[in-house]
Amino acid sequence: MRRSLQRKKVDPARRAEIGRNRRNQTRARIIAAAFEVLGDEKGLYGRIEDVATAANVTRATLYNHFKGMAELREALSYEVTHDFLTAVTEAINQMPDARDRSACAIRLYLRRAQEDRRWAWSMINLSATGYIFGAETFRAAERTVREGVESGVFHVPSVELGRDLLMGTTLAAMASIVRMDSPDANPEIVATRILFALGVSIDMANDHASRDLPPVC
Repeated sequence: MRRSLQRKKVDPARRAEIGRNRRNQTRARIIAAAFEVLGDEKGLYGRIEDVATAANVTRATLYNHFKGMAELREALSYEVTHDFLTAVTEAINQMPDARDRSACAIRLYLRRAQEDRRWAWSMINLSATGYIFGAETFRAAERTVREGVESGVFHVPSVELGRDLLMGTTLAAMASIVRMDSPDANPEIVATRILFALGVSIDMANDHASRDLPPVC
């Protein structure tokens, strides 16, 4: 009887808040587990069951938060790319030249891969079934290439081809870094060659790819 009275005294708004917090905590735990699963070399083959086990939740609980692996991948992609993309964007926004912005972004992403293999593997595995490096990064890269084409510093048949050259080569270099199977997977070398593929002279490309990197918070 006393316990029943205590339950009745709980503020409905507070009860709802507690429910939301628990739901948010469970969702965060599932996303963290997905990062552990997809951040592995074999993470491309990760299943809903693997994530549920890693998160210590039932499949039913997982499906209460995500409709399936595709939606979970989308949520994880945002989690692992948004903050880093925001930091990189803030660092390079003051650069008026698309060549500098492109070279900086390439180097920063590849240096992050060198420092954090699990993050790199998650990026590689997520890119295999969606936008390379996530939709936000994909669109940001396309905007930079478009600005480079419009300003006359990039010379490619189309913006889309230029975007694919930049994104695809960076992704391939990231895979070489984590597998450690290419002595030339050096951020500066990769950035130089991507700029060259975008129509920048090799000497100019090397110059832009060798400049000091801005700090990234």
